[in-house]
Amino acid sequence: MSPPAPLSTAKLAFIGGGNMAGAIIGGLLARGSEASNISVAEPWDVNRAKMAALGVKTTTSNSEVAAWADLVVISVKPQVAQTACQDMATAWKEVAADKKLPLVVSIAAGITIDSLREWTTTASGRVPHVVRVMPNTPALVGEGASALYAGDDITEEERQLATQMLSSVSKATEWVAREDLLDVVTGLSGSGPAYFFAMVEHLITSAVKLGLPVDQASRLAKQTCLGAGKMLVESSDEPGQLRKNVTSPNGTTHAALVSFEASGFEAIVDKAVDAATKRSAELGKK
Repeated sequence: MSPPAPLSTAKLAFIGGGNMAGAIIGGLLARGSEASNISVAEPWDVNRAKMAALGVKTTTSNSEVAAWADLVVISVKPQVAQTACQDMATAWKEVAADKKLPLVVSIAAGITIDSLREWTTTASGRVPHVVRVMPNTPALVGEGASALYAGDDITEEERQLATQMLSSVSKATEWVAREDLLDVVTGLSGSGPAYFFAMVEHLITSAVKLGLPVDQASRLAKQTCLGAGKMLVESSDEPGQLRKNVTSPNGTTHAALVSFEASGFEAIVDKAVDAATKRSAELGKK
């Protein structure tokens, strides 16, 4: 059996043409992948038109793209993932026994490796290699954080193929050791952007209550968030040290952090991440 094609020449199929699929495709094209090597199956006319505008091939048939591809990305809502997988398995019943089945990469939240394998098993009992991915919405602007998990059957070439694809939209691409850790990643980076949006939302509201015009408060808060994030990424210091660097003894920042501590800030964050993690596990079981 031949190894998977390099990402730049691999035939990539997307089942589902929503925002995340569009972000990944845009990142792939920006990194040199040929539009002719990408195909998208999408039932909705509006989404299909958006994909076609990128120059890639489009269809309404899941089976059509699955039979053609070296790598298939399941980018549909979890509730329709089973149907999409079964369409793929149907398409693969004609694949010759000496030809490797496509690598399957799923970004459908909560759907387990075991379920994906079961649904994509062909009539002859062949099972594709499967990778699960938890991306996050900053991938839409090329600043994503993605975690990946695969079983022991994954090859090094397949691992590299999946990593390269996600790296097109993710600045942090991490493989986790256990599947259940994807639930923790969901609570951290998957849901994490919303935590920061909420924080900035409340910062703006607080400043406005104290008299600052809302447009000024909004611009200052957004840039503060962007600048702090850039410092986190580019500095060799850990977050705790960066916090200390900006905190003068008995100064303004110290006063705010003491207030955070008195309000149980650490416990609030712990409970939030734990709640999102548990909910991710619950959705996976459903």
